Amino acid sequence: MHKEIINPPELAAPRGFNHGIVTRGGRLLFLAGQDASGADGRIAAPGNLVAQCAQVLNNLHAVVGAAGGSMQDIVKLNVFVADRDAYRASLKPIGALFRQHFGAYFPTMALFEIARFFQEDALIEIEGLAVLPDEL
Repeated sequence: MHKEIINPPELAAPRGFNHGIVTRGGRLLFLAGQDASGADGRIAAPGNLVAQCAQVLNNLHAVVGAAGGSMQDIVKLNVFVADRDAYRASLKPIGALFRQHFGAYFPTMALFEIARFFQEDALIEIEGLAVLPDEL
């Protein structure tokens, strides 16, 4: 599998994401929206956006790992939050969480503020797409 990062010079330099990623080869893994649910199905850390983000990233890591990939195989993430301002106010600790999971690699990303989640206590949910190596 080959990935090429696309960041055109006529666009603002991305911070914490990339504008585009071209892939060749590999297997597609569609990542369902992951909220901060633990193995018991309950939302971890009600009221704590950063702790919920940590659980969400752990959940994504588990799915990608179970499919034989790594977090660096994720090419697209859609981040849904209950409060955009709270997310922006937490950018430093959230950025640190993303670096723990992705290192210096960043997928393409979009952020959406939404009215409600399926789980009442959820503050964040992330879905995405990964391109995994062909070999299992």
